[in-house]
Amino acid sequence: MSAYSPLSAQLDADTDVDVESTRTEGRRKMEWTLQHMPILQELRARFAETKPLAGETIGMAMHVEAKTANLVELLALGGAEVAITGCNPLSTHDDVSAALDSNENVTSYAKRGVDEEAYYDAIEAVVAHEPTITIDDGMDMVYAIHEDHPDLLDTIIGGAEETTTGVHRLRAMDEDDELQYPVFAVNDTPMKRLFDNVHGTGESALATIAMTTNLSYAGKNVVVAGYGYCGKGVAQKAAGQNANVIVTEVEPRRALEAHMEGYEVMPMNEAATRGDVFVTTTGNRDVITQEDFEVMSDGAILANAGHFDVEINLEELSELAIDTYEARDGVQAYELGDGRRLNVLAEGRLVNLAAPIALGHPAEVMDQSFGIQAVCVRELIENKSSYDAGVHNVPDELDREVAEIKLKAEGVDIDSLTQTQSEYLDSWSHGT
Repeated sequence: MSAYSPLSAQLDADTDVDVESTRTEGRRKMEWTLQHMPILQELRARFAETKPLAGETIGMAMHVEAKTANLVELLALGGAEVAITGCNPLSTHDDVSAALDSNENVTSYAKRGVDEEAYYDAIEAVVAHEPTITIDDGMDMVYAIHEDHPDLLDTIIGGAEETTTGVHRLRAMDEDDELQYPVFAVNDTPMKRLFDNVHGTGESALATIAMTTNLSYAGKNVVVAGYGYCGKGVAQKAAGQNANVIVTEVEPRRALEAHMEGYEVMPMNEAATRGDVFVTTTGNRDVITQEDFEVMSDGAILANAGHFDVEINLEELSELAIDTYEARDGVQAYELGDGRRLNVLAEGRLVNLAAPIALGHPAEVMDQSFGIQAVCVRELIENKSSYDAGVHNVPDELDREVAEIKLKAEGVDIDSLTQTQSEYLDSWSHGT
């Protein structure tokens, strides 16, 4: 087992921390969010009764906050032993991590504010539990296992990936024939991307930016970099708060879609001359660079709602700056030679989770994403022989199962196809 200690042991060694009160606060947050997660409530009842995950060890690298914690405890109720750490050095809520670590079937190594070395040490600590299932947000754990622990590959049943960036990395790995076990692309299934990516990212990113800066969107030019599902959500929600939305894109069909949905579309360097607030959502690096910083207005706000901290090139911004200082909690001001100040939120990391006041996506949205995660883990165990190594789409029946639980919880009834309608849709012989 790794020498890196679980969070409880780390907190016990800190004489300034009341561990019990920390756990109590974390548990309070978890209980509040669970009240608003009917899918996980239903799955908790099912998993507790049938124990579909009995005997399995699940290794997780996720944003450790209250909603994720409820997924973790659902998996533990299903019979699994769970080890978890963070997938971003600034997104962990230590009180929630401590509450999780007090669960006898869960070990949590996640701690907020760790440096790069400790971040990867914590991933190694999870891998040392020899997981049979992995759940990732960004693919760091899958990479660590393949790169440094190939001896574990034969005993891993499969995995699930939460986010766009992670799925992109996995597909690239799969195309190079390097991915050695099956992984579900949870990010790409409708119950995730249509809600988590659009409504979750749109609402939580903009809410976090507004609360961190104490500024309004009304009348401002909000530049959204990327018009995938996350970018669409940010653009929609910003427009709904009376902002003027400008979209930048590199993919012509997405750019055309944004144009026909009423947004201005232009290159980033042109948008940089007009923007008041910049939100990157691409999952790629160097989206905003030196040539853009050089033409931005004094007081511009820069935030990342993608995944890793590479979308805003902070190295180039630092080289331009003659001074940097904390303008507000979670806001780093870069003062340039001509007196302009550019303000970067959450160190360029995922703003809706890494800013000091960030809480992530709404509970109702994450209920759907984490419901998919849970049934994917169950599917891997129950039908392991059906999946070869590689990236797999979530089976449609699992996506529908989660949707039906949510509709029932919301008190929404829908129609169903008649037998005649089903036969018509399945037939190729019916013409005009």
